[in-house]
Formats: sequence, C-alpha cells, structure tokens
Amino acid sequence: MKLDDMRISTRLTSVLGLLMALLCAIVVIALLQMKTMRDGTMDITDNWLPAVERVDAMKTGLSNLRTLETQHVLNTDETAMGNIEKNINQTVAAFETIHQTYVRSIHNDEEKKQHDTFAVDLKQYLETSHQVVDMSTKREKFPARKLLEGESQKLFGRLNASINQLSDLNHQGAVAASVESANAYASARYTMFGVLLACLILSIVAGMWLIRSVTVPLHQAVLMASQIAQGALSHAMQVNSSNETGKLLNALQGMRTSLVDVVSHVRQGSESVATASAEIAQGNHDLSARTEQQASALQHTTSSMEQLGTTVKQNADSARQANQLAMNASQVAIQGGQVVSEVVSTMKGITDSSRKIADIISLIDGIAFQTNILALNAAVEAARAGEQGRGFAVVASEVRSLAGRSAQAAKEIKTLIDESVLRVEQGTTLADRAGTTMTEVVAAIQRVTDIMGEISAASTQQASGVSQIGDAITHMDQTTQQNAALVEQMAAAASSLRNQAHELVQTVTVFKLGADHQAMASTSFQHQDHDTHPQLTYR
Repeated sequence: MKLDDMRISTRLTSVLGLLMALLCAIVVIALLQMKTMRDGTMDITDNWLPAVERVDAMKTGLSNLRTLETQHVLNTDETAMGNIEKNINQTVAAFETIHQTYVRSIHNDEEKKQHDTFAVDLKQYLETSHQVVDMSTKREKFPARKLLEGESQKLFGRLNASINQLSDLNHQGAVAASVESANAYASARYTMFGVLLACLILSIVAGMWLIRSVTVPLHQAVLMASQIAQGALSHAMQVNSSNETGKLLNALQGMRTSLVDVVSHVRQGSESVATASAEIAQGNHDLSARTEQQASALQHTTSSMEQLGTTVKQNADSARQANQLAMNASQVAIQGGQVVSEVVSTMKGITDSSRKIADIISLIDGIAFQTNILALNAAVEAARAGEQGRGFAVVASEVRSLAGRSAQAAKEIKTLIDESVLRVEQGTTLADRAGTTMTEVVAAIQRVTDIMGEISAASTQQASGVSQIGDAITHMDQTTQQNAALVEQMAAAASSLRNQAHELVQTVTVFKLGADHQAMASTSFQHQDHDTHPQLTYR
C-alpha cells in the first residue's frame, strides 16, 4: 500500500507508535547506562572502600600490637604485664576477625596474590611476637628485647610494607572504579544526548510528514470548494490517494461534475425558453396586425350592410323601382357574400394560428417544468454538498423560482389562447350563418325579377335578413375587438416570459464551465434551435 493511500488514523497511530518506541528506547538506554553507573558505584561502596577500611584497621591493629609488645618487654610488674598480655590477646583476636572479614572480600587475583605475601609475613611476625611475649613473661627481658629490636623489627617492617601495598592496591582500585564510574556517567550523558537528538529529529520528520500529508489535501479541498463557491467549474483536480482526504477530493470532484451538468442543462433550457418567447412575441405581433386588418374589413362590411338596408327600404317604398333595386341589391348581396366568405376564411386562419400558439405555449410549459426539475435536482445536490453547496442552493432556488414564474406565465397565455380560440370558433359559426343568409338574400332578389307580386314579402324577408346580418357583423366586430385585447395581453405575457428567460440566462452565467462543456452546450442549443423549436410562420 502506498503512503498516500494510508488512512489518517493509521498515520496518527504510526507516528504515535514511533514516538512511543523512541521513548521506550530512550528509557531502556537510560536504564542500561544507570545500571552501569550503579554497578561502578556498588563496586566502590561494596568492595574497594570496605577493603580500604579493613586494611587500615589491620594496620592500626598491628601498630597497637607492636606497641603492646614493646610495653610488655619494658615493663617488669606482674600485674601490668598480665594486663598487657590480656590486651595483646584481645588485639590479636580483633585483628584476626578483621583479617578474616577482609579475606572474604578479596575480589581479584592481584589482590589475592598480594594478600598471600602479606599472610606469609603476618604468620612469621605473629610467631616472633609470641616468642617475644613468652620470653618477656619468663623475665628474659634482654633476649626478648633483642628479639624485639632485631628479628621482630625486621619482620614488622616487611609486614608493614606488605599491608601498605594492600592498602595502596585497594586505594588504587577505588580510584580506578571512581574514574570508571565517571567515564560511564560521561558516556551515558553523551549517549543520551545522541539518542535524544536522533529521537527529536525522527519526531520532527514524522510530525512534518503527518502534518503535510493531512494539510496539503485539505488545502486542495478548500481551494476547490472556494472555486466552486465562486462559480468557477472549469478547474479539475487530480486525486492520487484513496484515504479520507482522497475520498473528500473525489466527492468534491463529483460535485463539480454534477454542477457542470446541471448548469449546462439549465443554460440550454433557459436559452431555449428565450428563443421560444422571442418567436411567440413575433407571432403575436403578426397576429395583432392581422386582427387590425380583420377589424377594418368588418367595418367595411358594416357599411355595406347599411347600404343594403337602405336599398331594401327603398324597394318596399317603390314597387316600380323594385327590379332595378333588386338588381342593385343582388350585386350588393353578392359582394356581401364574398366579404363574408373572406371573413370565414380569415377566421379559420385565426383559428389555426391560435392553435399553433397554444401548442407553442404547451411546449414552453414543458420546458419550464423540465427547468423546475433540473433546479430541484440542483437544490438536492447542493443540500448533499452541505456548507460548500449553500451558494449553489441559492442559485438553484432562484432558477426554480424563475421556472415557476415561466410556467405560470405560460399557463396564463394558454388560458387566453383557449378563450381566443373559443371566440374565433363562435365568430366562424356566425360567419357561416351570415354566408347562408347572404345566399338566401341573393335567391330572394332573383325571385323578385320573376315574381313582382311577392315584392313586399321578399322585401320583408330581406329586411329581416339584413337585420340578422347586422347583428352578426356587430357581434363579429365585438369578438374581433376582444381578440385584439387578448393579442395585446399575449404580447405582454410573451415579453415578460422573454425577460424572465433573459434573467435566467444571466443568473446561470455566474458559473464558468470548461471549454468542452461550453462547446457541447452551444452545439446542443443550436440543435434544439433548428429541430426542437422551429421558426414559427404565420399566414
């Protein structure tokens, strides 16, 4: 497993384990060095110093024994000599006790060898000393004194030299042990300093590695989150680890990819809505112009019907002019029939156009619904992102609000279009009725030329027909005026929809996509512009 893939908990455990191991190593080394110094100190206190004390005590005992021997030889009083002899025995006994204790404490060959020499000299001296005391006790003072000052003095000198050598040997051993202990302390101090320095360096290196392995990926995560919060979605980041920080960077990378997809789709949808709303506005403008033309045609039709009514009245007043008036009325009726036919054709065109507009509004409503779904998905993704996605959540909420307003505007336009289609269908029905009436008028006028006797009845029927036509044309004029008002409302709604789509486009432009996604969005929008939303044509 690579170091970059190691979990943070494992890294912390490894570093803490290393520090604990280094601490244990320091403690073990310190204990070993302390044991070495303790061994040196114990060697001095348990071996060398007691040996020096015992050798000094033996020297003192020998000096006391020599003094007592001299006093015994020089003294002639029996009681005093007895006391001195008693002291001699006690001194010899004490010396032997100290000597045996010293023998048991000998701890090296050199000291044992030196002691063997001392033991030989001691044995010879004690034998001579015993002879001196015996001779002095027997009152052989002169031989005793001679032996004391002669052979005994010589042996005492050799014994004193041997015990001095033992004393010097033990003093030298104590000094050497002290020097060795001091050297062990110095070595322990340097060793501890070296180990401590090595542990400190290893701890610093491990700590720096741990800090860098955690802070560098976190810095990268903060940088990516800041870029996403600022709307810069074009910067991708390569992740080389699979631990906690690697998973965090992968999650941020996935969030960035999702945001790029959502923003691309929202931008495409908003541009499509803007294009469709512009086309609707243009279509409403054309429809308004045609509605004005229709109103003008209806005014002309009303004027013609007024002239027809006057002709019918004149036909009823003067039977002699009935034929001529009937012919004139026939011509006027024919013209009225043509006008009504044109009105019927125009109303059918308006009906077809209104149905096309209704289809376009349904398409806009669908686009607004899809935009709302995309905004909802974006809000969900932003909620999953937590604190890093709060900025995008606000944008997604605004996008959803604009999509809702677009859907509401499309719904209102659809309602107005449905009402317009209903009224146009009613106008078409009335126009059909007007055409039928005009046909009847033409037939009646033709009968006038054949049956003059039916002039009054025919004139009455003509008057009734003209009245119905006038009512129908008046109703058509009202319907046309209402259609004009609806067209104006549709134009205003389309303009509002276009402005909202423009605001939506401006809102999503805060996100900066990569070159690949921008090219893909542009290509997709051009494809939708030519296929999904074809240019509307009104005829």
